[in-house]
Parts: sequence; C-alpha cells; structure tokens
Amino acid sequence: MTKILIRGAKVLGGEPQDVLIEGETIAEVGTGLSTEGAQVIEAGGKILLPGLVDLHTHLREPGREDSETVLTGTRAAASGGYTAVFAMANTFPVADTAGVVEQVWRLGKESGYCDVQPIGAVTVGLEGKQLSELGAMHDSAAGVTVFSDDGKCVDDAVIMRRALEYVKAFGGVIAQHAQEPRLTEGAQMNEGVVSAELGLGGWPAVAEESVIARDVLLAEHVGSRVHICHLSTAGSVEIVRWAKSRGIDVTAEVTPHHLLLTDELVRSYNPVYKVNPPLRTERDVMALREALADGTIDIVATDHAPHPHEDKDCEWAAAAMGMVGLETALSVVQHTMVETGLLDWAGVAERMSFKPARIGSLAGHGRPIAAGEPANLTLVDSAYRGLVDPAGFASRSRNTPYEGRELPGRVTHTFLRGRATVVDGNLA
Repeated sequence: MTKILIRGAKVLGGEPQDVLIEGETIAEVGTGLSTEGAQVIEAGGKILLPGLVDLHTHLREPGREDSETVLTGTRAAASGGYTAVFAMANTFPVADTAGVVEQVWRLGKESGYCDVQPIGAVTVGLEGKQLSELGAMHDSAAGVTVFSDDGKCVDDAVIMRRALEYVKAFGGVIAQHAQEPRLTEGAQMNEGVVSAELGLGGWPAVAEESVIARDVLLAEHVGSRVHICHLSTAGSVEIVRWAKSRGIDVTAEVTPHHLLLTDELVRSYNPVYKVNPPLRTERDVMALREALADGTIDIVATDHAPHPHEDKDCEWAAAAMGMVGLETALSVVQHTMVETGLLDWAGVAERMSFKPARIGSLAGHGRPIAAGEPANLTLVDSAYRGLVDPAGFASRSRNTPYEGRELPGRVTHTFLRGRATVVDGNLA
C-alpha cells in the first residue's frame, strides 16, 4: 500500500499539520507523524484543501473533440486542483439518454485524472419541447442527479414545472440556464452604457432575472430543488436572497470570470471576452462577490467552455461564446475573494468542494480532511505569483481571458483517492 506524508501543510488555511495517506484513504492527521515507509511531500506554508468539485464543466465529448475531450478536460481539471467535474449535456449527440450519459461516465473512468459525473439534458435534444429520459438516466450506471439544458434555457414554464416534479421523486435537481430567449435575440454583450457606445446588441439583466424569479416560484410551488447556473447580475442576487428567505430550495453558482471581469473589456472587440451570460458591470461584479461571501451564492463553478482557435479568432459577431476556466479558477478566487478579505481558505473549500458535492449528491468528494476519509486533496502554493500562459494549459483549447495577466496561487499537487494526478505543478 502506497504511503504519502504531506508534512506541514495549512489544512484549510489553519495551523500546519501533517496528513498521512495510505492507499486511497487519509490514515491520520496531526503533527509530528512518522515518515517511516512514506513518500514525504514538504508542504510548509502551502494550503491543503479537499479536492475541488466543479458543478459546471463542458467536456465537449462526444461530438466536439476538436474543442476538448474527456481526457484533456480531466487533465485540465486535475491541473486546476479538481478531483471531480460535472459534465454538461450539450454534446453531439446530446446527453439526453441513458446510453449517452453512460458513455461519458465510462470515458471519465478511463481517463483517470478526475471523476466525471454526467449531467443529463432536461429536454430531448435541448429543444425545450419534451422531457428527456430523466428517470432512465438516474437509474443508469452514471447515476445522474443533475439535469440541465445549459447553453439553452428551459423557457417553457410547463416543461420546467414537469421537470421539477419529476426529479423530486429521486432527489434530483434542475440546473437552469436563466436566459429569456425573446429578450436576448441578437444580443452580443451586456445591455448598458458600453453596448450603447459600441453599437452592439444588448443583453439585458432582466432576461436572466425574470427566469430566475419564475423558477424559484415554480420550485416553491412543487416543493422541488432548482439550481441557478452562472448567476451574473446584482438583481439576480436579490431574487435568490429573497427566495432563500422564504425557505425555497434554491442554490446558485457564480463563475470566476464574473467575479473579476467587466463589460468594459468588450471595448477591445477581442472575442475572448464574449461569453454567455455576458460580462456585466463593476456594480454587478461587486454584488456577486458579496453574495458569494455571505452565502446567497452557494458555489463557484467554472463554466469551462473550450473552443478551437478558429471559433474565437474571428470578428466579434461570428465568435463562439465561452471561456476556459478549470486551470485558472482557484487563482481567480484567491485574487477576488481571499486577498480582498471576503473569504478565508475554509470558505473557499466550502464553495469549491464541500457545497458543490452536496448539491450534486456526489459521494466521496467534498469530504473533510480527516482520518478515514477518501484522499481527494489539493495542495496550493498561495504565495506564488505568475503570468497566465495558455501555451502551458492541459486543455485542448486556449480561449482564456487571462492571458498575460498576473494571478496568484498555483496548484502543486492533486490527489485522486490517494493517487497523485499532479506533482510539483506537472501532470503525473
């Protein structure tokens, strides 16, 4: 049995401790642990977190392997400190049957770099007209519990109600991409001062907020769970805060890029900043940070959306929407939340590991760093500072908005059930 001793790490940012891994499990946590027979990792000054869990990743396989594959996507995830990701359903074919979700799940098992939990489509073909095989996907080997038409909104209230009622039977959750399609036809960026000055079609905040308001009321009506994907506006924060005050079973996520970037960047016309939902205003960014700190927003999710070079290296209107995020997410959260004093490292663990695993009902992840727990761990050099260089990414795509930007923190080691997937900052 392999023994690994992580010596002197700050567990959740606290006092230095030793963590002994034996096989797939954490055997002991304490100080002055014996090194006999163990491979020793000197972790003085570094932060030890539970393996990160991403509730919103696009792995593109099957169908768009030119953008990403399950293998390259999970390598990117491990590089960013993730031990589990939830793979969105907007593949080709769409993951709307037991067969497709099982295919993605098995590809994840074969990749070996992190666990892959498929998300099933809410509607057939993401068309919003007929419910998918929700029960069959849940009962499949993949054990799907999260369903989403992400990339499209379930805009029909009757279909949304039926989906919420259906998944209630087995404790599932509907993850809604909140975008009223009629209000965003031809939209290119956030509707506001910048869009008016640039003459680009505006994407109003109300297009997101109106759907969230409807869906939290539907969730309350049927007594089911709803999760809001990539929440992006100050108004959305207030609606979710109100819903939680009423006891409605709603959770919400924010992406790293919506915690940092604003629509002012669109003035460059660089399509790397084109994303769905769009980058919003500085006021929205500050509201999202505060909401993540006070728990109104539950988690950080990457919405890792890889695209090949040709889909981004073109004029703004023709460019695909989306950004890669798995390999930079923790650094952005450190920069926007930890270094601003809004969160401590225990709070980061709650929002990037513990809570996403609970929302997705994912066993074995988001667990305490304690004896007897699975050894899913991430070691972070929080003192590191460096420029983002996409040439070194493990992802197949390079569409990062942070190229050349200095960000703090670097994942030095990732362990998936005691097996190192990243060692000294390099993929194992």
